[in-house]
Amino acid sequence: MNAGLMVIVLLLVLSFLGFPIYISLGIGTLAALYSAGMPMLVLPQKLFAGMNASSLLAIPFFILAGNIMSRSITAKLIDVATALIGWIRGSVALVTVLSSALFGAISGSGVATASAIGGITIPAMKREGYPVEFAAAVSSISSILGPIIPPSITLIVYASITNVSVSSLFMGSVIPGIVLAAALILYALFYGKRHDLPAHEKQTPRQIGHAFKEGIWALLMPVIILGGIFGGIFSPTEAAAVAVVYALIISLFVYKDMKFSELPKVFVDASVSTATIMVMVGLSKASSYVVVTSGLPQQLTKLFTDMTSSKVIILILLNILFLIIGMLMEANAAIIMMTPILLPLLTAFGIDILQFGIVMSFNLCIGLVTPPVGLCLLICNQTAETRLMKTLKAMMPMLLISIVVLMLITFVPGLTTWLPSIVKP
Repeated sequence: MNAGLMVIVLLLVLSFLGFPIYISLGIGTLAALYSAGMPMLVLPQKLFAGMNASSLLAIPFFILAGNIMSRSITAKLIDVATALIGWIRGSVALVTVLSSALFGAISGSGVATASAIGGITIPAMKREGYPVEFAAAVSSISSILGPIIPPSITLIVYASITNVSVSSLFMGSVIPGIVLAAALILYALFYGKRHDLPAHEKQTPRQIGHAFKEGIWALLMPVIILGGIFGGIFSPTEAAAVAVVYALIISLFVYKDMKFSELPKVFVDASVSTATIMVMVGLSKASSYVVVTSGLPQQLTKLFTDMTSSKVIILILLNILFLIIGMLMEANAAIIMMTPILLPLLTAFGIDILQFGIVMSFNLCIGLVTPPVGLCLLICNQTAETRLMKTLKAMMPMLLISIVVLMLITFVPGLTTWLPSIVKP
């Protein structure tokens, strides 16, 4: 068997057997190295080289910032959103989408967004008489805004493999994130009116002003992070560190709703999440070396070029491929596994690497709400305490909206490339 193919097959088989992704990747790489007669020294060398990238320093900081926010600042973001749109029918669903977008502009994680936002808004929707399956569905689909709207951990991982600028990827994902958020808000408005969902009393300008006054420090967080990155004031890595310091100061000394005794657990949780991702990224260098030297990417490129010469068909096939992979595998692991294989194919068909990174990330984020993996779906469904099939049925229209947006960013390159072209990082 081709050594590169062996890595992929063992990764998939061991993952389905319940092995952690990083262990599956390591075993697959070792087995492929041995099978191909390559020196075992390649593994530690490439492992270190894979983790030795400054852009990856942003990952632990963004994860830590998200963990701090989920214990403190999240509620303030929701309060501001409620003050603005609480008078609209189905307003809590709208608040869920808007708050997820704001939270995503800081944490970069779908799972963190599902836990932090869904953990607050799902019980609120249940109390107000929303259909339980709809509450779980709208929270699930909104959570994917976390890794789509910059900063995005999946895009940082992609950048570390392709050497595409992290800032350019972040800027390229702004419009897709806004388009998806707007589309979900429109659907929530339609659903709220059609099902006569409850609405709150419209707040006075004074009440709205008070909500903004209380939440201003929380609202400034995404402004500082994204404004600093896009304005060239600091790099994504520096922005991540700023986010942590800012979140700590606001949580501990301004809002005072987080205690120093909670910090050890926050740091441990962030460390465990970071370690898993970093080991996977490091191992990806070793597995990529095996895959590339085995000639698998060239064979795949030849297979596709023999099949068709149409760029449109290739993009459709790649989208289908990643929608399926997203159902079966964690997003970062999928990016690590597939990117080295597909790079020659992208070059052969003239597909922009920056655009494809955002399209691939968007695809895999949809996988966060599709079984059997669907971590965000499972988290929100568990919070809502409803049947999974009912949640899936309620989510289908929103899932279809997400796929329509995916097709837009696939076949309208300007949606991902225009902003990076006019704002140089």
